[in-house]
Amino acid sequence: MHVLTATRKLALAALCTAILPLSTASAQQATEIQISYSNGQFQPHEVRAPADKPVVFRIRNLEGKAMEFESTSLRVEKVVTAKSQGVINVRALKAGRYEFYDDFNEKARGALVVE
Repeated sequence: MHVLTATRKLALAALCTAILPLSTASAQQATEIQISYSNGQFQPHEVRAPADKPVVFRIRNLEGKAMEFESTSLRVEKVVTAKSQGVINVRALKAGRYEFYDDFNEKARGALVVE
């Protein structure tokens, strides 16, 4: 019984050793973009990311009310409550310009430029 348990432990350790670098490499491939929202505007209002890599948006809502980060072209929407932060994961994108806005205040607009 001890031999089987030891064999299973070794197999599990080998599997974890093989998978961990893959998950770490995947996480490192994402481009992180930080945006704040205050006075009814995104700052910065235009951000850039490399093509063919996933993007992680970290949105800090500094307002006293909720906002909704929305983009038809990115296929995302997320409500970020007042005085909090939201995280949005976006698939790898082709080169282009991707518009986003606050669905509660459509005058607040921004863009992600993928090159």
